[in-house]
Amino acid sequence: MTSRQPAAPVGVDKVAALEQALSAVIRGKPEAIRLAVVCLLARGHLLIEDVPGVGKTTLGHTLARSLRCGFHRIQFTSDMLPSDVLGVTVYNARTEEFEFKPGPVFTNILLADEINRTTPKTQSALLEAMNEQQITVEGRTYPLPQPFMVIATQNPLEHYGTYPLPESQLDRFLLRMEMGYPDAASEREILCSDGDRPGPDQVRPVATAAEISELQERARQVRVDDSLTEYMMAIVEKTRSNQYLSLGVSPRGSLALRHAAQAMALVEGREFCLPDDFKRLAVPVFAHRVVVQTRYGSAPRRTEQAQQILQDILSSVEVPL
Repeated sequence: MTSRQPAAPVGVDKVAALEQALSAVIRGKPEAIRLAVVCLLARGHLLIEDVPGVGKTTLGHTLARSLRCGFHRIQFTSDMLPSDVLGVTVYNARTEEFEFKPGPVFTNILLADEINRTTPKTQSALLEAMNEQQITVEGRTYPLPQPFMVIATQNPLEHYGTYPLPESQLDRFLLRMEMGYPDAASEREILCSDGDRPGPDQVRPVATAAEISELQERARQVRVDDSLTEYMMAIVEKTRSNQYLSLGVSPRGSLALRHAAQAMALVEGREFCLPDDFKRLAVPVFAHRVVVQTRYGSAPRRTEQAQQILQDILSSVEVPL
């Protein structure tokens, strides 16, 4: 009599297919791909911050193309207006009424390319959309399609003609991550297969909007033990009392880490969270939310310093058994 293998949790095959589709285009970046999928299933928004040419836009574009749902890309510039993102109300001479013409924000996946190149006024147009899944134009509220995710990119080293994202905007992003350079083997493969590699537009969709919404709902049902909640709160409290930080993690940040950990567990085929889920995600979830004291850090290296401070905090908090 042969022993039967336990059935895989529903949805794991769909997640695997999504990661495989991303891996066909994004070579040698399994951790970046995993974080992007986790962010999607946690109902969050993703900020990809890195130098030019490492695949920030390609990752966002490929993730959107891997889903059978709405997708818009906005190339942000300094002369853009909020109406270019949200939409505008115009007068219809035929009906003699004002009509709302939806902007590109009315989609499932919005790729905000080089978001720090537009003015704070236009950046702030996304705040309500990212936090409440709706927008308000001229006193009227319009719900956004579900699921809704913003994937934003920016170059941290380029400062001329850019407008740094304020803390209130950064706090809306569930995850911030870097792509990093590929390893030697992956870069050699990229060079040797130049012209033969599939692009984002060649990716076949592997999931529908309804399936992603179902996976998002299942992620929220992943069990988080009380000891893990206490572990997370101990980390958060240390960011608020740390002498090197002028701004610690907000309650929104705490909730973001919980949701991200639940999504990570689902992606890895578990119905419960582990301490490693929180340790693995604490830096990408918290680093862009904390602010390093100006007397302890310089602006160009502030993100790197925030990451190191968080690593030190993680090392000082006892992990539950």
